Amino acid sequence: MTVRDIRIIGDPVLAQQCREIEVIDDGVRALVEDLIETVKVPGRAGVAAPQIGVGLRAFSYNVDDQIGYILNPRIVEVRGDAQPTGEGCLSVPGLWHDALRHPYARAEGIDLEGERVVLEGEGLFAQMLQHETDHLDGKLYLRRLPADTRKAAMREVRERIWLS
Repeated sequence: MTVRDIRIIGDPVLAQQCREIEVIDDGVRALVEDLIETVKVPGRAGVAAPQIGVGLRAFSYNVDDQIGYILNPRIVEVRGDAQPTGEGCLSVPGLWHDALRHPYARAEGIDLEGERVVLEGEGLFAQMLQHETDHLDGKLYLRRLPADTRKAAMREVRERIWLS
């Protein structure tokens, strides 16, 4: 089990659609252990596999003292109109903007035994489900910003020292 380094915007793995996990083997089990250890760092609500350099559909979460993971997640339901919601991202350090998120979300996937997992919630948990699933689809939260805000945010990204 290892706390893994977080990949930063500009890394190609963050812009790619992740592959489904077809076989649950020792490599996938080790990935889950690393995702869980990495999300336990204070201030983290979720960590998706591409954020640690792995292009597979998996993420871990740490919301309201609830820590877990899901493999091959898909958002199957959202409720309520998308609302501007304060959001940041470990892969875009130091930026905070209002992304459009639904107040309720439900995701389905599997666990390490191949059993069906359903994660659902409101507020921060719903936001985390949408944010982490976006990562697995190769999207950073910046794509959920209104156009004018996104333009300003991308200017901030270009100015950040961690891109040099």
